[in-house]
Amino acid sequence: MSIQICSFPLHPRFSLRPCSQTAARSTRIFARTENESSRSDQQQLNLSVLRFTFGIPGLDESYLPRWIGYGFGSLILLNHFSASAPISESQLRSEALGLSLAAFSIALPYFGKFLKGSEVEKRSLPEEGEQVFVISSSIGDSLKEDLAWATYVLLRNTSTVAVMISIQGELCVRGYWNCPGQMPKAQLHDWFKRNVDEIGLADVKETLYFPQYAGSALSWDILPDGTRSVFVQPLVHNIDESEKMDGFLLVASTAGYAYSDKDRAWIGAMADKFRG
Repeated sequence: MSIQICSFPLHPRFSLRPCSQTAARSTRIFARTENESSRSDQQQLNLSVLRFTFGIPGLDESYLPRWIGYGFGSLILLNHFSASAPISESQLRSEALGLSLAAFSIALPYFGKFLKGSEVEKRSLPEEGEQVFVISSSIGDSLKEDLAWATYVLLRNTSTVAVMISIQGELCVRGYWNCPGQMPKAQLHDWFKRNVDEIGLADVKETLYFPQYAGSALSWDILPDGTRSVFVQPLVHNIDESEKMDGFLLVASTAGYAYSDKDRAWIGAMADKFRG
């Protein structure tokens, strides 16, 4: 997986509309692409659609080792100072070992961020934009349930604020979008479909990642204001050594560099469930 510095148009089959204010200047952005060889590696990943969380609002599970370290370290100190009899050397060694493990647990979240290389920004909800949940009426009930659950999981377990899934021309849109307010859902679905066709998302055949979407020449008016990361995973179905486009999965976030390698692999594995 490599980082390519591209000048628009990014791909001849992928039509992009530059915004009017930046149409006259040539701007470069970072785009991440994945070819066919990386798809075979993704298929070997044993990824679950669901991630383990406690489901407690405001609780960041990545800091769980820190709280465990604080708890057990406090218990060791309480046991040490409440002991009335002379403390033996073996108990002192055990307490020192326990405090060392507690200190390691407390520092573990910092080590994780250091190994990742950079701290991922937290998402913020867009100040402007409409929160919508639109799904095509022509989709079967079983697929509707799968799409509703997949979009919920993406919004819940990643930094995503907007998600769109297209399957054979039918759309499921959820989250915050820059769409007209007070529009009936039937018309809103057609509005999203027209914009998708104008942008050219249906023609995407390579995975695209824009970790610095804000300030680039790329302009998708349907995305909410403040969008800083965009990830597009095409749904490509291989039939007799030929590729057939089944749709795409798009997620957007208000945080820069919102999707790590693990996040993109997990989103790709989820997209595989809607291929074919």
